[in-house]
Amino acid sequence: MNNIGKIYYGTRVLKDINISIKPGEIHAILGENGAGKSTLMNILFGMPVIHSTGGFEGEVIIDGKKVLIKSPVQAMDSGIGMVHQEFMLIPEYTITENIKLNREITKPNIISSILGKKLETLDFEKMNKDAKKALKTLELNVDEWAKIAGLPVGYMQFVEIAREIDKNNLKILVFDEPTAVLTESEAKNLLGAMRTIADKGIAILFITHRLDEVMDVADSISVLRDGNMVAKRDKKDTNVMELAELMVGRKVEKVDKGEFNQENKKVLMSIRDLKVEMPGEEVKGVDLDIYKGEILGIGGLAGQGKIGIANGISGFYPSTGDVTIDGEQLMLNDPRESMKKNIAFVSEDRRGVGLLLNMSIEMNIAITAMQNKDKFLKDFVIFTQKDTKGIRQHALKYKKELDIRCTGVTQITRRLSGGNQQKVCIARALTLEPNILFVSEPTRGIDVGAKKLVLDTLVKLNQQLGMTIIMTSSELAELRSVCDRIAIINQGKLEGILKPEDSDVDFGLMMAGEYHNISRKEVN
Repeated sequence: MNNIGKIYYGTRVLKDINISIKPGEIHAILGENGAGKSTLMNILFGMPVIHSTGGFEGEVIIDGKKVLIKSPVQAMDSGIGMVHQEFMLIPEYTITENIKLNREITKPNIISSILGKKLETLDFEKMNKDAKKALKTLELNVDEWAKIAGLPVGYMQFVEIAREIDKNNLKILVFDEPTAVLTESEAKNLLGAMRTIADKGIAILFITHRLDEVMDVADSISVLRDGNMVAKRDKKDTNVMELAELMVGRKVEKVDKGEFNQENKKVLMSIRDLKVEMPGEEVKGVDLDIYKGEILGIGGLAGQGKIGIANGISGFYPSTGDVTIDGEQLMLNDPRESMKKNIAFVSEDRRGVGLLLNMSIEMNIAITAMQNKDKFLKDFVIFTQKDTKGIRQHALKYKKELDIRCTGVTQITRRLSGGNQQKVCIARALTLEPNILFVSEPTRGIDVGAKKLVLDTLVKLNQQLGMTIIMTSSELAELRSVCDRIAIINQGKLEGILKPEDSDVDFGLMMAGEYHNISRKEVN
């Protein structure tokens, strides 16, 4: 892949990426969330989203010939296979049927000999034999005639891989975070299977954030950061410490907000054994103390549970555990209870959860406070009426303070830019006059100028009003620029807490779940 570049809607997400891979080589591609790994693989596999958004820059060369792959079918015809993060299996089909889908083996019968090949019947004996061979390569002890429905998640992942290695013309196989859903023993088996596949001359591109797996199985490594290639290494020339630093290292512009000394601070919120059933962001038992007046960052890679914490405490997903605020118990699983405790939440899903898109800016800002705090209502003995004038004045105040760019506060929220929609979400949360503000992915999908204003607003609320803020973000540099402490979540649990000025190595190791392993090795 030579000089690969990609722009989405005016935003550059890849710039001059060069990657080459030899037959039988395992090449790992490392990077934080948003580094560009998946976009690069989508280009290689010809995913429709690439070509429906203007295509890409650069060229792809396979076996010395330039190829333009515009669909996954073309990619497969060119010898490229891909094991996706999301399973692409049919639950009611057997393992064999899933492995052989669109590549079925048929055998002639009396009818087909007269009316043609289309009426041949499936040759299950041969298909089962091929499926069994692929499963054996992966050391998967399961019957090929078993249905997908009801199989453990790890087995489903192996069936996805078996389907790819059963293909005759396979030259390049892409693994996109293949061990994310596997147990430790399953992951070990998979890494062994990857080496077996590579030994047959198949090149493997291995996308992962688990640095120990990279050092176990990869021959070479590329590190992406912010859409740029920041390093290429042979495994023999690097180590986990260097890779961790390369993955997250970037200039951090720290906001000058004084030294935070937790020894003089009171614990405002205490979280014990918090478990949250949020699909894709499950929390599996987090203990955390939040100090009054701090900005606490919650970071970690995608799917590790960081987003589930705020959603669970705010009552949006089923949760268990003990959460106390100023020593008083918070009743979980009820959004109104969290509001009664003066907690406000700005969701990461501003279009799906955070906003009423067909309603005006002023009503979006006021409506939660109207429903839960009886604000902006006029009492007339036997009925109440909304305070239209009060709502308008309040919205105009936040339009000015947060620089919400619009034609007026009566404008429909759907027609605002992403950054201005985010400011409306923040204005609505602040209207509740909270003591504790949870903000989840506050700068996702907004431009640089809007990002700075949102972050400056959070710091201002913290410093001038003494508001305690818990900011969840995939942007580690942003957390380090405004937070007093940063809690890193890995596999649904607290991996550790770091100061913003701690080393890139420590952040990288914690995000990869390797911090304590490396520490133990150093001690030993």
